[in-house]
Amino acid sequence: MTTIDRRLILQGFAALVGNALVAPLAQALVRGGGPGLEVLHPFLTPAERQLLGAFSERIIPTTDTPGAIKAGVPQFIEMMLADWYAPADRKLFVDGLKAHDRRARSVHRRPFARLTPAQQDAIITLAMNKALPGADPGFFEHARQLVITGYYRSEIGATVEQVYLPVPGRYEGAYTYAKVGRVFSG
Repeated sequence: MTTIDRRLILQGFAALVGNALVAPLAQALVRGGGPGLEVLHPFLTPAERQLLGAFSERIIPTTDTPGAIKAGVPQFIEMMLADWYAPADRKLFVDGLKAHDRRARSVHRRPFARLTPAQQDAIITLAMNKALPGADPGFFEHARQLVITGYYRSEIGATVEQVYLPVPGRYEGAYTYAKVGRVFSG
């Protein structure tokens, strides 16, 4: 029987999303058995939390399943930033978020969190295309990966968005996604 090696999994994850996200996440997994959603050392202002929530919700919006806010993604991201990021990396992330708000205020005269989804998407698209003034070119992809990681580490992501089978049936390596239309976790 083959055992799963956590280092091997993290190496594969690093290849997929890059070391900027994996290094802090790996530290959290090794030291604490896995990050939770509790923010032990809050550092974001209420306005920054609202901005992070609005950004996260546009990445994984509420549809027929709960979105990022309901899954606790903003708290997960703040916990990761506060407890596992180096100060310089934390600043880069927060500066990228603030660039969204600056753009919203300069173009729409309102904070990012109070814009329509279409207006928010236009600003996020600038960041995605590495054209948002004041945001590091790698900000969007890094932030998107944090949102996705936080979502699928949450109970909602693992049991509502995905189908949770604690004791799955037989292994079918060629099972087509079209048959079920959902991803299973376990």
